[in-house]
Amino acid sequence: MQRLKTRPQFQAAMAGGTVARTPHFALHRLAFSANSAAIQGHPETGSGSEPQPLFIQPGVWLGAMVPKRWARRAVTRNTIKRQIYSVAALFEPHLMQAAHVVRLRSAFDRKQFVSARSDLLKQAVRAELLELFERAALSSGPRARQRP
Repeated sequence: MQRLKTRPQFQAAMAGGTVARTPHFALHRLAFSANSAAIQGHPETGSGSEPQPLFIQPGVWLGAMVPKRWARRAVTRNTIKRQIYSVAALFEPHLMQAAHVVRLRSAFDRKQFVSARSDLLKQAVRAELLELFERAALSSGPRARQRP
């Protein structure tokens, strides 16, 4: 699994559309096609007149967006990102070759999860991410019907 690193990669994946949602997360996907600008080249990424490809090779690409707006503490943001990449690794064989972005879209209640890095918060995040990726895997096609 490759990780998204540049702003144009994240923007392209987000423009692909939402494929799954849970109360706190959304999964965006940009499917690769032969004539896709993501594979061939993107005008913003090239120096000079030749556009550079956003995604060098087809495969499963993943990025995590955890904004400060929804997770104020850095330790919480990092914990959520670790959970995203961990759960995504379980589902990698079941995801289609595309660019995926998991975005935190609402805050976890600080009254319920007092500690910034509690085991209870980790369990809640992981359970919701499992549900999110299961929904995405089901929308990928018939080969992804089994849960890892």
